[in-house]
Amino acid sequence: MNALILSAVWGIILMFCSILVKNKKAIGYIAAFGLLTILIGNIAETYGTQITHYNIYPMLLLDRFGLFFNTIAILSVFIFVLLSLIEIRKTGKYEPEFYTLIFFVICGITILTSYQNLLMLFLGIEILSIPLYILTGSDKKNLKSNEASLKYFLMGAFSTGIMLLGIALIYGGTGTFNLQPGTHSVVGTYHGISFLEITGLIILMCAMAFKASVAPFHFWAPDVYDGAPTPVTSFMATIVKVTAFLAFFKLCEVRVTDTLTAVNWKMIFAVMIVATLFIGNITAIFQQSVKRMLAYSSIAQAGFMMYAIFSLNDVAKEGLLYYAMAYSLATIGLFATMSKIKDYSFEGYNGLAKKQPTLAATNAIFLLSLSGIPLTAGFFAKYYMLASVIKTGSYTWLVIVGVCFATISIYYYFRLIQAMYFKTGNPDTIDHEITPFFKNMLIVVAVFIVLLGAFPQLLLNWFYF
Repeated sequence: MNALILSAVWGIILMFCSILVKNKKAIGYIAAFGLLTILIGNIAETYGTQITHYNIYPMLLLDRFGLFFNTIAILSVFIFVLLSLIEIRKTGKYEPEFYTLIFFVICGITILTSYQNLLMLFLGIEILSIPLYILTGSDKKNLKSNEASLKYFLMGAFSTGIMLLGIALIYGGTGTFNLQPGTHSVVGTYHGISFLEITGLIILMCAMAFKASVAPFHFWAPDVYDGAPTPVTSFMATIVKVTAFLAFFKLCEVRVTDTLTAVNWKMIFAVMIVATLFIGNITAIFQQSVKRMLAYSSIAQAGFMMYAIFSLNDVAKEGLLYYAMAYSLATIGLFATMSKIKDYSFEGYNGLAKKQPTLAATNAIFLLSLSGIPLTAGFFAKYYMLASVIKTGSYTWLVIVGVCFATISIYYYFRLIQAMYFKTGNPDTIDHEITPFFKNMLIVVAVFIVLLGAFPQLLLNWFYF
């Protein structure tokens, strides 16, 4: 509960900073300090007791898995804020409110990592989503930002209605909102399971797939990611996305294997995986904007995270934690660099290695990690996902599909590396506000990605400590 309470408190504190803090440049550092206190509080709760879980019946269950994911998410937000201080200051006139909304999103994250009740799932999703609708439109002078915010709000509201319909049907079939299945209805059953519960769970999974931008519910993501301010896109495409997958995993781990025994649910997930990998990777190849390419890349990465939802075993559980860290850090680093480049096209990156060698080298590491090249964290992230499928002993052809699409992704990731190192560019495309602190932070993130790739047990040993 430490992270939930502290994030709410710091969100309120940041609301008053616009009045009380005269030096506006200090607001970002106040937010970073707040994130650091939340991180310390969450770590203390994770390892400060011998009790493996604390049940706030019947709403929340604080266990090691959820608390450790909180640590990964909060650490990723902390790095995101440090890399985006200047860009957040430039986005609109309401910097304290920007950070306030981020802290409220963290409240939603902490609920989704520990929910034990479908109403808490709904509450967590809404606390996570509503601030994002506002953040997406935070650059009010940018018409693309306004359009993206409106699209995201309308589609998000539609998916919320679908989610509530699914929860209502599940309640009608079981008589409980608890995540653990209740007594199945004896009226209108199929293989002893209520039609209402089966239908409701399928509808609820569609709503969760929308939040995680999994095909065929991905269509909102490219336009929203492209139109949102770059720091907001970085936040949405990383921390928010992996949190949605964790909530999706918790739902399926408890409900799917019990309720959908009469439905070939593995085939449903397999089709979603293939469709997501295909649409994300193939469409990314034809993009001329790096920002839009990374948007479709995030859809492709969602396809790999879907392997954990498909497998629902211990390897998938560990792999989801590892993937969350590897994917979030690499993508945050790429978007942080993009915010320093005036031209988001591939041509805007031409010759970056000669003008800013540190930015080019770190970005190359981030791209290598996303493509799954060995000695980077992305390689073992994909390995864990594929290994989880092998452990199930079924649909092992999905492993071959995953390897093929990972190979395809190398093309558009290396296309950016080619632009940075093998082409001549215009020096005017680089923002001159690149501080030594920014470069050092990128180096720290890149080194951490390499360390995780060379010693993958660093993260998981910390989890089991």
